[in-house]
Amino acid sequence: MNNMLRRKPFAMRASQRFTLLTLCLTVMIAHLDTFIVNLGARAIGDHFDAGVDELQWIVDSYNLVYAVSLLTGGMLADIYGRRRILMAGALIFTFASLICAAAPSALVLICGRALTGVGGALMIPASLAIIRVVWDQPGERARALGVWAACNGVAMALGPSLGGMLIPWFGWRSIFLVVVPFGLLAVIMAGYAIPESSDPRRRPFDAAAQVLGALALGSFTYAAISAQSAPRAMTAALIVAVLSAVLFIVVERRKGSEALVSPDILTVRQFRGAMIATMGMTFGGYGMVFVLPLAWQSSGRLDAAASAAALLPMSLVFVLVSPLSGALSEKLGIRVVTSGGVTLMGIGLLLIGLGGLQPNLTLAELGLAVTGLGLGLGSGPLSAMAVGHVSAARAGTAAALINVARISGATIGVAILGACYAATGGGQDGLLVSMIAGSLVQFAGAGVAWMVTRQEARGPARI
Repeated sequence: MNNMLRRKPFAMRASQRFTLLTLCLTVMIAHLDTFIVNLGARAIGDHFDAGVDELQWIVDSYNLVYAVSLLTGGMLADIYGRRRILMAGALIFTFASLICAAAPSALVLICGRALTGVGGALMIPASLAIIRVVWDQPGERARALGVWAACNGVAMALGPSLGGMLIPWFGWRSIFLVVVPFGLLAVIMAGYAIPESSDPRRRPFDAAAQVLGALALGSFTYAAISAQSAPRAMTAALIVAVLSAVLFIVVERRKGSEALVSPDILTVRQFRGAMIATMGMTFGGYGMVFVLPLAWQSSGRLDAAASAAALLPMSLVFVLVSPLSGALSEKLGIRVVTSGGVTLMGIGLLLIGLGGLQPNLTLAELGLAVTGLGLGLGSGPLSAMAVGHVSAARAGTAAALINVARISGATIGVAILGACYAATGGGQDGLLVSMIAGSLVQFAGAGVAWMVTRQEARGPARI
């Protein structure tokens, strides 16, 4: 038994493959729910006679609670066991999906969606931390992370298609019920396939940091969500977020090694750079997925179903490329793959901005494919770089921070690129301006990825 980590023994290759299959199932459940609910918003609104504000909260309540709970989920995984927390998250997610399916009102549905956010915040950091523990060789870990990241693309591709088939035949409640058997299957598979692991030091539960971290992340996410509809609320939320973040830093510095987020973890330049580059990628990717279908549908160019189909080149290329990103990192170097991937995303967004509303969508479809290529190349290696430079005992916290960067970038991207689109009057001009803004962030992220991997050959610094 490893002195630094309590771990049950497990068979090698066959069990690793089954473990990865289980982890892929959990991440697909969490992300499939998000994409499928977006497509069902109109049917839900018609059923409950819900306004735009209620529909926005049905969608955003998941993101808000997910962001608030991430740090807690990561720490719980480190303290009480990553498999245990993963299974708990899958059970909560499954139970919450049943609540959503049976919801008698929009308010109950919003509460159910919030509870799924708790389940997701337990599952995702735990699954990423398990990869860090089970695959201790950097090359194998990078390949596993590439497959794990590809599941996001599978969910992105399946979500709209599955929703489009289920809603007309079985109604909007079916999009929540379909998650239930897969959630139960994930719990059973996790109990059988995944070795337990935890931080042997049994850090105490950092209640003050949990509250301040949740308040900072929640206020920040709420500010991004309400940016256009409630500017005063946005300003107040930003003030609360900044004050909470400052107090969080003060508390964590006093806690030292018992802190929720050890100050040392952010001094590792590769980890810090991976967070920044990941935030940049989700800023552009999620912002584009929000703005482009809106532009298509507002202009009458495509309806909702056609918009979902038109986005497929991005998700399909992402799914095909992600599993190969680890091997490419070994062959070409992580510096080339990560910075190159983010650069390709920037080029793809520019092509989308130029061709998104043209009579012929060939240029936009090419841009979507290039964006998917960049996202597929960069996502897995950036996660591998982050968790690979942190000790296995801190894997849950590191995974939570990477996902904080991911959800923060996505939330800001939707808010800012959406605001750019609206402020310039929408249409072709609005799409072009928003995509230029997104591409500039990608090019900046590529620069960060290039700089932080400059000294990778000297060996990783772990805390």
